[in-house]
Amino acid sequence: MPIRLIAALPILLALTGPGHAAGGRVPVDLELVLAIDVSGSIDADEAELQRRGYVQAFLNPKVINAIRSGPYGRIAVTYVEWAGDHYQQTVIGWTLLDRREAITAFADRLGESGIGRERWTSISAALAYAAALFENNGFEGTRKVIDVSGDGPNNSGPPVTFIRDAVVEKGITINGLPIVNDRPNPWGGEPPRDLDGYYRTNVIGGPGAFLVVADGFDAFAQAILTKLLLEISNLPPSSDHAACPRCSELP
Repeated sequence: MPIRLIAALPILLALTGPGHAAGGRVPVDLELVLAIDVSGSIDADEAELQRRGYVQAFLNPKVINAIRSGPYGRIAVTYVEWAGDHYQQTVIGWTLLDRREAITAFADRLGESGIGRERWTSISAALAYAAALFENNGFEGTRKVIDVSGDGPNNSGPPVTFIRDAVVEKGITINGLPIVNDRPNPWGGEPPRDLDGYYRTNVIGGPGAFLVVADGFDAFAQAILTKLLLEISNLPPSSDHAACPRCSELP
């Protein structure tokens, strides 16, 4: 599908609009958009592996303790699926995660929700959609992060770097979780080469931005666990991925 620059205009206008006051918002350590690729190159089994990875991560005691160990002891999360520039779907809206019960309830809702499937891959439209979700969401985070995962480069919608830069200018950090594999796509096309390099150059951005590579869909669960711990605990990627400050002190 050809890229049309004119399609980026309304997205850019939305991203550069006026900010909003923080009055009345709930303070949290992190506002996190989880943006998950459900494009045609991902089959039903792989989509299920992705979803299960997120469910398992939020049920993991390390993630629960990481959420509770921050200065406020709470984060806000929303879960989005995306494909081409015409398809972005909020599966679970903004949810406050503070108590253990709230965190496990979020994981349970996620596990019970259906999984969408659509064609094409528009990382750019996914980023624009995710960035707009921070506006008037009822929370005021110390950090705002979009966590985007996928198994291919942008092939639909405006150029991804154009939107990435506009999102970063809003004070939002974009982290990446490229899923690297060597199998052809369902239409027989070659798998993308150097996808982690593509994400590093074109997708991630903002203060402390990083990526964690999943070496195939079977490794996705461990990759998302690592990534969530780093994001929630605000640790650099070179830190110990398996721990966070004071996590072991919490029940």
